[in-house]
Amino acid sequence: MKNFAVLLFSLFSIFQSFSQEDTTPALKIFLDCDVCDIDYIKQNLGNVQFVRDQNLGDVHLFFVTQRNGSGGRSYEIDFIGKDSFKDISYKLSFSTDTNMTDDDVRKRILSNIKLGLVRFWIGKGTIENISVSVPSPENEEEQVEEKDPWNYWVFRVGANGFFNGQESNNRSNLNVNVSAARVTENNKFSLRVNFGENKSTFTFDGEDIVNINNNKFLNISDVLSLNDHWSYGAFAGVGASTFSNRDFFWNFKPAIEYNFFKYKESAKKQLTLSYRNGVVFNDYIERSVFGKNKEYLWEHNLLLGGSINQEWGSLNAEASFNQFLHDTTLNSLGFFLGANVRVFKGFNFNVSGNYRITRNQVNLAAGDVSLEELLLQQQQLQSGYNYWVSLGFSYSFGSIYNTIVNPRFNF
Repeated sequence: MKNFAVLLFSLFSIFQSFSQEDTTPALKIFLDCDVCDIDYIKQNLGNVQFVRDQNLGDVHLFFVTQRNGSGGRSYEIDFIGKDSFKDISYKLSFSTDTNMTDDDVRKRILSNIKLGLVRFWIGKGTIENISVSVPSPENEEEQVEEKDPWNYWVFRVGANGFFNGQESNNRSNLNVNVSAARVTENNKFSLRVNFGENKSTFTFDGEDIVNINNNKFLNISDVLSLNDHWSYGAFAGVGASTFSNRDFFWNFKPAIEYNFFKYKESAKKQLTLSYRNGVVFNDYIERSVFGKNKEYLWEHNLLLGGSINQEWGSLNAEASFNQFLHDTTLNSLGFFLGANVRVFKGFNFNVSGNYRITRNQVNLAAGDVSLEELLLQQQQLQSGYNYWVSLGFSYSFGSIYNTIVNPRFNF
């Protein structure tokens, strides 16, 4: 009887201790970010429960990003409340720059996520371990506008090489590039220089068959903002390419663009119509199929393109038309479509494709192409069209929680 009383008292004590614990469930969040270090965020963001579908969470963190003028990214996080938090919705914006390491970037992302979740933690009632730090008046430094010694200019130098081979063949790829850019609200200027070389060597019957393709170019663009919807600018380039039969070329095209939405909304949606018109000069390595060694051409381009980034997914589409004005039958027409859509709970569908009708290959070399040139892709071939298509879907089911991170064997 005494043992039974002790057991009963022990069970009562355990039950009482459990009943006194806070049983409020953690805030459930759905993290919707393609450029975030998801594992790092899961390992360093407590007081939440990550879920695998936007309809299963208390709050949807929807990230929209764009490249900025400093070489980093501009971020906008939509904190979208669900169910009992449906009346809570707001945004946080911040930026990174090219000097920040990956660790700096992910720490800044995490700190802004924490800041944005405070209101939801308050609504959830899970604020016991939450604290906010702000400088006291006596420690707060006077805000002084910092002068940029580089005046918004960003420079980059890069190089890479790839080498592989076996007993009967080897390949190498070299690429060197230099760029300079200056981006402000009213002007966007870019200059890029690139040199690339692909070399393949095949040994057959004791003889080496060597294929070398190289290209070099300098591209310059300058765009000016007129207002919330209109922009104009100019695009120029000079270079050479053995693959496209150009010993030397240059082009210059003024351009104008209209955005049906305001440019400041471009991270979420944009629909632009742009037009370019200018001169092209080609000096060919071999005489072209039109019997030209060199020629001046007048060309114009029309492009309609748009993109949407929303909670349900993203959509990108583009239609373009290029035409030489001295002979309007020399033209090309292209279409691109890319979509990633959340159809229903756990099911995602993605499709992308590109199709182009090509009737403007004025640079093709005259004469027949040898089997060796065909197999080694030494020069561009005549083709009335080109295309590619990609289709896919994903469906996930099972536990809605996915907070645990296990990096073993890297999968």
